[in-house]
Amino acid sequence: MTDIVDEIRAACAWVSGRARHVEIVTAAIPGYAASLCRGSEAGADPDAHLSGADPETLAAFWLTLDAINFGSGWFPTLRKRPGHSGYLTVAAGLKDRFAAHGAWSAAELARIGAPEIAAVLGQDPDHELMALFAASLRDLGTRLSDGYGASALALAQSADGSAVALVERLAGWCCFADVSRYEGRAVPFLKRAQIAAADLHRAGVARFGDLDRLTMFADNLVPHVLRIDGVLRFSPALVARIDAGELIEHGSAEEVEIRACAVHAIELIAAARPDSCPADIDELLWLRGGEPRYKASPRHRSRCTAY
Repeated sequence: MTDIVDEIRAACAWVSGRARHVEIVTAAIPGYAASLCRGSEAGADPDAHLSGADPETLAAFWLTLDAINFGSGWFPTLRKRPGHSGYLTVAAGLKDRFAAHGAWSAAELARIGAPEIAAVLGQDPDHELMALFAASLRDLGTRLSDGYGASALALAQSADGSAVALVERLAGWCCFADVSRYEGRAVPFLKRAQIAAADLHRAGVARFGDLDRLTMFADNLVPHVLRIDGVLRFSPALVARIDAGELIEHGSAEEVEIRACAVHAIELIAAARPDSCPADIDELLWLRGGEPRYKASPRHRSRCTAY
């Protein structure tokens, strides 16, 4: 019997076999896999993530953050904190709010508006992304109120120790939706639903025994790292569009291929590294993407709520 994570893997492998704009350089996989060393990359900014709080507050922080962990296509237009990326600007603003006032209640989330989230993040309330963030948080608040006694921790622990079960649950929520189509076939990615499970586990508020079954968290940074490192090869026309700063439409063949081929490439790398798993490799490469070598070249940008 297959589950949602099996569907992600199968669909991404299927896309990679038909892709016209993106290619996995399979000959590079063994050497690349062997070169990866856990703990060798610089860590993420510790000021951007909440720590030391009680389990309910930690669960609320990570679910709230992951519900708005998208918008990279708009990040160049955000007002960023000094030395912070778009993501870290959002995460740090949220962390400061939690540190000063605690978590929003589920009821507060269910009625939150763009001006409130914009004030927390230090952005203009009429920025398009603020309305999208608010809509996602309202859905999260409503879901928590309707099914989990308004408790983020109850949701985290409702999956009975299975990350895959939590992903299955979140997959049906608007605030974590992430399914594209390619040549008529549904291609689920569920980047934020999967990373929510990983974040809750890493924060210690839930223990998932099947974290190794998650796929890579398909965004626009890890595919960029894989391209710069020679594991993915984009067509010259696609590279030219990215280098020119052109937005790549979400759901287009090019954009789906970028994400799907990255997911499948990480699966191949993980198969060559039995001491690791896709979620760990994703974290390693995501952190690597903050290095100057990778920032020196543009990555693809798509305006969507998937990543």
